Order: sequence, then structure tokens, then C-alpha cells
Amino acid sequence: METKQTCLLSRHTALGATMAPFAGYDMPIEYNGLDEEHTAVRTTAGVFDVSHMGEVDIQGPEAMAFVNHIFTGDVSTMADGSCLYGMMTAFDGGTVDDLLVYRRSDTDFMLVINASNTDKDLDWIRSHAPNWKVTVTDRCSDFGQLALQGPDAEKVLKDTLDIEGSDLTFYTFKTLADGSIVSRTGYTGEDGFEIYAAPASIMNMWDRLIAAGVQPCGLGCRDTLRFEAGLPLYGDELADDITPLEAGLGMFVKLDKPNGFIGRDALAKQKAEGLKRKLVGLEIDSKATARHGFEVLDECGNIIGFITTGYNSISVGKNIAFALIDAAHAALGTKVQVQIRRKTATAVVVKKRFYTPKYKK
Repeated sequence: METKQTCLLSRHTALGATMAPFAGYDMPIEYNGLDEEHTAVRTTAGVFDVSHMGEVDIQGPEAMAFVNHIFTGDVSTMADGSCLYGMMTAFDGGTVDDLLVYRRSDTDFMLVINASNTDKDLDWIRSHAPNWKVTVTDRCSDFGQLALQGPDAEKVLKDTLDIEGSDLTFYTFKTLADGSIVSRTGYTGEDGFEIYAAPASIMNMWDRLIAAGVQPCGLGCRDTLRFEAGLPLYGDELADDITPLEAGLGMFVKLDKPNGFIGRDALAKQKAEGLKRKLVGLEIDSKATARHGFEVLDECGNIIGFITTGYNSISVGKNIAFALIDAAHAALGTKVQVQIRRKTATAVVVKKRFYTPKYKK
């Protein structure tokens, strides 16, 4: 399969970025080093190319009811100009994808889906649309996307791009005169904005940000930043065989909303019967990093789960991980072991949010 390219590929290579395939795209992993880029977002601001993400418009007289049918959240309670995080789930409760819903009106929504799931998601959405008075439009090729993240993001947005961000609160958006969309959202645990615009506009904005000295950031620190802030990644903490409840995302699953949603019955049953496994945070007593798939053991050496994400944290200075383990061992303070290659390391169950996010409410 041919590797796709974002509109900013030539910019990444000109900056000497380390490139690698991700979700079918040739994407920048890092520019000046993961630690430097991660720290820039935590302390000042950094900009990410996230043009590989997918956008889908759902429009029509039954748009609100249809989105509610395929989405775990309740979009009927959203104000126009707001965003909502949640999941699409299969009939068995497994996660099709996690996504953001942007509500323009009760007849007009935009879904922002993961790049790795774009084709699968579109097929899923379209397969459920024929009985509804809606139009499903793939907008992926119409938009590039930038994520400007960090405590200085609002000032940089205004000073460098001449876009006012002070009028946006967390998880709200606005549409500019040229059709671009700016939302106060992100995936780093810091204040920030995501900008959806035509590829030519995205290239122009990227050039202005880089010329102004904003740190370009790759997918390497995007992962470390989201992980420290306790945010899941599809394919690691969420998957076809991992439900939102198991991932600790029950607050985004509205089991009691009118008319339910696809997967509601399976998730309600899972909740009523009690979870057999849960996603937890781990603090590990080892210099070696626990990677995705490494086994987690109880104190007797029995396998009780596996690591979903692990890093030596840049911001908190500890060896930490997410793990999906048997619920019987998920209480805070429980001691477990992690198999790191040929050695086992002791670990303790801790809260999944290792770093306190600094969003503007």
C-alpha cells in the first residue's frame, strides 16, 4: 500500500525531521529530540502536524438523532459551537474508535476520527446511515490540521496567526470567514488549539509559526504528552476488544440517554455484572521501560494482564505505565510485577493521570 503524505511533508523534511510510517502516512516522529519538544509544549508552545486525522460531516434533518445512535455521548445536550469526546462502539461493546464531535447545529455535525481508523470508521458510519435522513461526507482531503499546544498557545495564536482565541473556552470552537475551524482542544494535557483549514492555509500557518520560533513537534512527544495526562490512544488503551468501561472512560458513556446507542446493551450488561479487567496506572521500580504488550504478573507470578503504554516520564521523572489487568488487582496501592524482557520489576497501582492537565475552563 502506498504511503500517504500530509500537505506539510516538504516542511518536515526541510527541517530534518525523523520520519516514519504512521497510520498509513509518512509522519514526523521528532525534530530536535523528544525531550526538547515535550518540554516546549509543557513550558511554552509547540506545533504539531496532525493533518492525518480524519473529518466526517453528518448533515440532515436527523443528524442529531443519528450521531446519538452511533456515539456514546449525548449530543442533544451540546450547545452549538461546542465539542464532545466519546466513542463509537460495536454491538458487543468493543470500541470502534474514540473521536471528537463538533456541533454546528442540530442538523450539522463534524466528527474527527483517528487516522488509523479512517476507512473502518467511514464504512461503519455509512453502514448505519441508510435508514436515517442524513448525508455522510468524507472531508479528510479538504482539511489539513495543526495542533498548537502549550501555556503560550493563546498568545502565539493571536500574535503570529492573527486569530483570537480568548473568546474560546475549553472544548468550544468557531468557524472563521474562510471556512477554517479553530477549537480550544488538544491531546497534550496543556491549553491549546486545533486548526482545521485548507491545505494551502495550513502550509502558510505552519511557515509563520516556524518563522516565529515556535517549536515543531513530532508524534513521539505527542504520545508522551498524552500519556502523562492520562489520555488514551486507540490501539493501546482502546481497541475492538477493549470497551470504554474497561478503559476507565465510563463518564463518556451515557447508558441512560434516550433511545440508547449501538453497543449500549452490551455495555450496560458489562457494568451490571462488574468489570473483569480494568486499565490502571503503574509506577515501576526499574530503569528499563515497560513497552506495549509486556506481561503484568501478580506477586505469585501469575499473568494478570499486559502493558498498554509505558515511558520513563519526562515531566514527572518516574518510570510509569498504563496496564490492562484483572479487576481483582486494580485497587490503588496493589503491588504487581512487570515482565521487562528477561527480568521482572516490582510495580504499584497508581492513578492513571500522572500529570495534572492545565486546560482553560
